[in-house]
Amino acid sequence: MIHFQNVEKHYGTHNKVLKGINFDIRSGEFVTLVGRSGAGKSTLISLLIGEEKPTSGKIIFHNIEVNKLEHSDLPHLRRQIGIIFQEFHLLPKKTASENIAFAMELAGKNKNEIKETVPQVLDMVGLLDRRNNFPNELSGGEKQRVAIARAMVNRPSLIIADEPTGNLDPGNTWEIMRILLKINELGTTVILATHSKEVIDKISRRVITIEEGVVSRDEKNGKYRLE
Repeated sequence: MIHFQNVEKHYGTHNKVLKGINFDIRSGEFVTLVGRSGAGKSTLISLLIGEEKPTSGKIIFHNIEVNKLEHSDLPHLRRQIGIIFQEFHLLPKKTASENIAFAMELAGKNKNEIKETVPQVLDMVGLLDRRNNFPNELSGGEKQRVAIARAMVNRPSLIIADEPTGNLDPGNTWEIMRILLKINELGTTVILATHSKEVIDKISRRVITIEEGVVSRDEKNGKYRLE
């Protein structure tokens, strides 16, 4: 499904952020990306979604060579990918339902499909009863669950969660992880970037560790091994 082949990313002559990255991710996997700040995790994600181009190497997603896409081709790529950030990025003047519906509108979905699907994804994340609340009426954990529902609403084949629990307390962290694991069990590939040793060790899924721009470890049922 995803292939990184000898991927390098340089910013200028002396700043080599990624150096010869190679890995494959199969459809339906749950993969955790681990690395210190500045190790290259965010750059790797930016390359995968086409925000940046590699200096060299190939990035393939569903037989699409991402590094060769023109800017006009990126919307088609990104409709297949749902992204969840540490910051929720909800529209403050729209309700939970309206935030999710807006994502469907941007993807060209019709009103009947939006009306049917939005309640389904809100129910999936346990927020159907909060559908008419605005972001300032929701807790941090609830806002992140709305963000997950928004990422899932167009049925992407891949979810990228970039530090999704960074601003949450332990209770909300495990609720978010429960939802991500459920999404994965239903067949969606999940890439989780996190610094949380507790999360990584407890879920015991594949761990790809990035250190100084290279893959230092790639372990099935891996653990947090940064010192």
